[in-house]
Amino acid sequence: MEDFIVSARKYRPGHFDDVVGQQAITTTLRNAIRSRHLAHAFLFCGSRGVGKTTCARILAKTINCTSLTPETEACDQCDSCKSFNKGQSLNVIELDAASNNSVDDIRNLVEQVRYPPQAGSYKVYIIDEAHMLSQNAFNAFLKTLEEPPPYAIFILATTEKHKIIPTILSRCQIFDFNRISTDDIAAHLELIAGKEKITADPEALHIIAMKAEGALRDALSIFDQVVSFAGNKVTYKDVIDNLNILDYEFYFRMADYILAGDQAGALLTFNELLREGYDGQHFINGFGSHLRDLLVCADTRTIELLEVGKAIRERYGKQAKAIPQALLYTLLDHTAACESGYRASRNPRLHVELALIRMCRAANGEPEKKSERGATTKAVEPARLKTEKPESATSPAPTQRPAPLDPLPPEKQAAPAPASPAAAAKPVKAKAVKRDASPDSTGAPVTLAIPSIRLAGPDEPDKEKKEASDSGPVVQKDNPVTAGKLEEVWRGYCDTVLDPHRRNLVATLSKRKPRLEGKHRVVFEVDNDVQQKEIHSGRKELLGYLQEILANTHLRLDLVVLPPEKRTDDAYTPAEKFKKMAEQNPALDKLKKQFDLDL
Repeated sequence: MEDFIVSARKYRPGHFDDVVGQQAITTTLRNAIRSRHLAHAFLFCGSRGVGKTTCARILAKTINCTSLTPETEACDQCDSCKSFNKGQSLNVIELDAASNNSVDDIRNLVEQVRYPPQAGSYKVYIIDEAHMLSQNAFNAFLKTLEEPPPYAIFILATTEKHKIIPTILSRCQIFDFNRISTDDIAAHLELIAGKEKITADPEALHIIAMKAEGALRDALSIFDQVVSFAGNKVTYKDVIDNLNILDYEFYFRMADYILAGDQAGALLTFNELLREGYDGQHFINGFGSHLRDLLVCADTRTIELLEVGKAIRERYGKQAKAIPQALLYTLLDHTAACESGYRASRNPRLHVELALIRMCRAANGEPEKKSERGATTKAVEPARLKTEKPESATSPAPTQRPAPLDPLPPEKQAAPAPASPAAAAKPVKAKAVKRDASPDSTGAPVTLAIPSIRLAGPDEPDKEKKEASDSGPVVQKDNPVTAGKLEEVWRGYCDTVLDPHRRNLVATLSKRKPRLEGKHRVVFEVDNDVQQKEIHSGRKELLGYLQEILANTHLRLDLVVLPPEKRTDDAYTPAEKFKKMAEQNPALDKLKKQFDLDL
């Protein structure tokens, strides 16, 4: 059985021409070698898998080659090139700064610099992951890096340039490596597949390139994995099955259902996704990218930003023409709101399904209520119930005065004022107020409406009644409420709050269960004044939601601050947070006292 060598090592570039996606850097290095304007220190920085260490090795090999080609490439025939290719070159010293980051390691390196090369012109020191060096190691390296012997060249490679101290940066020529484009990676994979005699679909290679996210080494590792799974024939289906990637077809189908306003089709397609084991957040992220690609296709100037294969690109263009841009912006807005609130949701599946329903409604041209958008929710108002009132040839139809919002015994409730003397002679009892719109005694339907409910503070009940009476006739609802139903609706309200800035409110409301006292009093216990103020700022919206869903306009919400002995051990204020941290780490309290610090 032959020893297997992974593609990332087997096809590692050995010349500047073989480097993928870094033409500007390789051209600069070749010109410097050709003109003999080599710096004594280089810093190669960039993300993983873009060729930093590879270019450092090629540079070390090329500057010691005794027979350079006209293209300023190593010849691979001289003794220096042969020893380098076998890994036996004494002129190239590689140091892993992640495991050799102390002052002693740098001192040993400085000692080696004193000895000139035995063969060749230069001694090259490649320090990988240079940002891992300690502060003292950097300082010990400064003098040698600034004034090395003429035969010494240092090449530092790092993925985190910001961690290199400025005094080191000022002594190096800095080369920033770019992330490799998807097309370049796909083309390189196709070249390697040809050398390995593997048949691969272009779309399959393109998916691998996208999954690698600009890192060629990652792409080669994924390629080896897929080949192990599929054999010598790699198809698009093999790649998406092996990498757990949703098929393009799924997103196109979902977009078609939404464009047609087919809620059932969208929900069934999402259910199919869940049955196959995909995560809801995985879908919503991918669907957002799909909508972004459709937006990119809408303009010929931005179509080059679409990183997909040619066949898929045509489908994107066709679907982009079928979706109005205004609708596309709305769908992107819904997707972003769903994505931001997914992790905070207690029912992720319902959260995504509601987003899909809203998208379908938007495609149908249905107006959206403010309360349906978690990111812009300000108040949840009960829907207004109105019926058309026919004109009367003899006399105007009587109207019904608004009933007070505060619950009163039936015998104390004020009767509606009649609109005519004949109606005044006939008393009207409080029980005559119906839940729904219905004709009065004269046969004419009555206009009924539920106004926006504003929950007054403890010191302004009269103002609340006045505002309620000025807002129009009110439908009084008094459906029986159970503790179990109250808890269910309470949890439902927490799921509707999607604004990330209101997560503290959701956490507070979810901490305890509301308690129903009597028929209309809802009591909720909080730990401190901070929680009380937080809930009080949104209690109008919360109470309106409870009254609407439970169909009971007499409900009232009271907040009760628990005594200290009954509170949970949570920290809310800065002082409480510091006290809790100091209990876990007494040194914090000592630090505060020693330096006389304030919170």
